[in-house]
Amino acid sequence: MNTIVSVGWLKQHLNHPDLIVLDASLESTIERKLSNSSLKTIPSSRFFDLKNNFSEADGFPNTVPKEKHFEIECQKLGIHKNSKIVVFDSLGIYSSPRVWWLFNLMGHQDISVLDGGLPEWIHNGFPTETRAFNPYTPGDFKATLQPKYVKNYDDILENLHTNEFLLIDVRSEGRFEGTAREPRKHLKSGHIPNAINIPYNNVLSGGKFKPEEELKTLFSSKYDSKNKLVFSCGSGLTACIVMLANVLVFKTTNAIYDGSWTEWAERQNLKIDVL
Repeated sequence: MNTIVSVGWLKQHLNHPDLIVLDASLESTIERKLSNSSLKTIPSSRFFDLKNNFSEADGFPNTVPKEKHFEIECQKLGIHKNSKIVVFDSLGIYSSPRVWWLFNLMGHQDISVLDGGLPEWIHNGFPTETRAFNPYTPGDFKATLQPKYVKNYDDILENLHTNEFLLIDVRSEGRFEGTAREPRKHLKSGHIPNAINIPYNNVLSGGKFKPEEELKTLFSSKYDSKNKLVFSCGSGLTACIVMLANVLVFKTTNAIYDGSWTEWAERQNLKIDVL
């Protein structure tokens, strides 16, 4: 399977016995509410509850869950070691790359992102159904954490001196430059020293990834392809969008700073008084 697949490909392979389709749609985002009241979904897809079941409850927003917890939750969804996974979301490309990254982080690489997601599926006139929450026969999925895909606060702190990797922040230019407010209103905006800015919207067009040549031109104008890269955002979710776009172009392994700006600002005490 390719890293991304089209809705046409998915329609053709939807009944493959080893294929599992995951709906990673969010009820709301930190930036805006979603119109998802109908809960439409792709037939036979299984709801991947990113916020409640696949994030560490006691961590910062969207913190990676413990290895064993991820394994158990995947087994509950009927996912097996040999499952071929396609993940999508209701915004086209938003939360699905985070799920793609999580599975790679946990040692399962047989996963693809549906380019254009649910909107592209509907646009092509393909059938939908109402999301169901049925129990599944437990799978035998096993998680094996791959540390190369993730960085923590201490790694980012050390990199200020070693410059081992280039940090790419995918938040909006205003948040990066400190001229716009953070959605988490008690935190100052701004950026980690030496980071560069590539807003995640810059790699998308109409809810799909831009063509690879356009992405290559964008990235090549920002950094040398030989750089080791780490991606960051507000909480580690949209960083995965630009990381995935980079993988499409350069076929390289990069990491996510999981705590992202939320953790950095909290631990650096970059806070403002909220009345």
